[in-house]
Amino acid sequence: MGAHGIGAHTDDGKNNGEDDGKDGADNVLTVAVSQSVDSLSPFLAQRLVSTSVHRLIYEYLTNYDPKDARPVPGLATAWTPSSDKLTWTYTIRKDSTWSDGRPVTAADAAWTFNTMMKDPGAATANGSFTANFAEVTAPAPGTLVIRLKKPQANMAALDVPIVPKHVWEKVGDLSAFNNDARFPIVGNGPFVLTDYKVDRYIRLRPNKDFWRGPPKFDELVFRYYKDGDAAVAALRKGEVSFVPDLTPAQADSLKDADNIQVNDAPGRRFFALAANPGARARDGGRFGSGHPALLDPAVRRALFHAVDRRTIVDKVFQGHAAEGEGYIPPRFTAYFWKPAAAQRIAHDPAKAAALLDEAGYRRDGSGKRRGKDGRPLDFRILCHATDPHDKAVGKYLREWWGELGIGLKVDCLDNVSDPWLKGDYDLAFDGWSVNPDPDFVLSIHTCSALPATAADTGATDNFICDERYDRLYAQQAVEYDAARRGDLVRQMQSRLYDTGFMNVMAYPNALEAYRTDQIKSITTMPEAAGNLYGQDGYWSWWSAEPAAAGRAASDGGGSSAAVAIGIGISVVLVIAVGILTSRRRRATADDRE
Repeated sequence: MGAHGIGAHTDDGKNNGEDDGKDGADNVLTVAVSQSVDSLSPFLAQRLVSTSVHRLIYEYLTNYDPKDARPVPGLATAWTPSSDKLTWTYTIRKDSTWSDGRPVTAADAAWTFNTMMKDPGAATANGSFTANFAEVTAPAPGTLVIRLKKPQANMAALDVPIVPKHVWEKVGDLSAFNNDARFPIVGNGPFVLTDYKVDRYIRLRPNKDFWRGPPKFDELVFRYYKDGDAAVAALRKGEVSFVPDLTPAQADSLKDADNIQVNDAPGRRFFALAANPGARARDGGRFGSGHPALLDPAVRRALFHAVDRRTIVDKVFQGHAAEGEGYIPPRFTAYFWKPAAAQRIAHDPAKAAALLDEAGYRRDGSGKRRGKDGRPLDFRILCHATDPHDKAVGKYLREWWGELGIGLKVDCLDNVSDPWLKGDYDLAFDGWSVNPDPDFVLSIHTCSALPATAADTGATDNFICDERYDRLYAQQAVEYDAARRGDLVRQMQSRLYDTGFMNVMAYPNALEAYRTDQIKSITTMPEAAGNLYGQDGYWSWWSAEPAAAGRAASDGGGSSAAVAIGIGISVVLVIAVGILTSRRRRATADDRE
């Protein structure tokens, strides 16, 4: 598929086979990552590392203010709905160009959205955004018009990378094209992706013509480390500038280190336990090898009653997390929900045992729980091999459930996506980065997110399909009143909680660190106390300032600079109705994050 020319290929002989991706740039900002890229195609990518890269190389219609995440201009400078809210008109900026020199126009955005509407392969990652679109046109180079089937509340938060029509229209099969064969990749964001080696590095250079101004570092490199301790050691040596996703022990060990700043702030992620509800497709086909006992609500409830969330927060996260409640982390106050006392599935091992007894899952002579069919309650749980939290919680679950007479095999894999998509799991550690607008992370539990057939890939997270949940989702999607929409989203979380297929155990803090002798200042989101890695925008890497001239290195002698507050953005925002703020598709997912 590389023959389709998605990138303007260059062969300058640089960095062929180099593991670090450096080529002699003066100031290099190097970020340690452990998550593999699922695709460099914005039509397919769902993991956090991939979608974060797309934030850097493609503009979206809107961006999100780092202070409060309200929508601000991106490729669009203004957006206005009709009185019936069924037609939205976007003014496309005149000062944006593709990195190959071509002007960016409304035709590029119209082609992107129309392709997603017509080609199921192109809708793999972001199809929920365009499912309600009736027609998208570009009547003029600076005008984009989107006509809706019914009102849609997130029209100022369409988190879809806009791609260059003149490049992507040459691609044949968008469901298979990964955009990873020819470089540099043509984009119009603050960075240009210049090179990529699977599980080794991703290299980006500043887009000198970016309308907001180019980034200040000469190069941005995402370098792979399978082992978190190795990444921390590289940070100490000055071999990398930034390390995200620290364990509490790693963060504590860095607090007094020279030239290293630790950022510890409330996170935008949740850490959950997902139970396989029986993998299925929209055509009714069933597949996978999920344990049938998990279809029994009493079994799921018993498992969750045996989980001690407080111990997970205190022992696994060592206090750098909040105890899990609803699906949306407490950082998002407009949507945060927690169950009432009578509804809450609290830690109660005795109640868990009683539920299993009443449901007919009694102990045999050896203490093992068995169903009426004689099958033991032995479960598998998918675990990310690179995530120490998964492994640590897995040990607790094996102990807690073992006391109930339930066996647990913790399958820690480098690639959890394949068995997950095939439905070949009983339980799994799950987690998502939630956006200020939660629509997408709610959409992945709707019936429409299921794969069309067993042979297809859907946008579903966990094969959940519940009619009551779907009705609430449809209502919140068209609700423009912020208070009413917030109430509907909380009802959705309540319903999801009651179905018992998702158990949110914790909301981890953003624990990350960077070298102050390499990075002088950098913007968190939100600015007051937020994360640097995986933002809803490109603010961190775009705003980052080198500590001193010359190649970033551990001997730069920089001072211990704090995270910068503010990046001096001045924009005029035109919003005709009170639209709620942004959402991001999964994967972010964090992959499954």
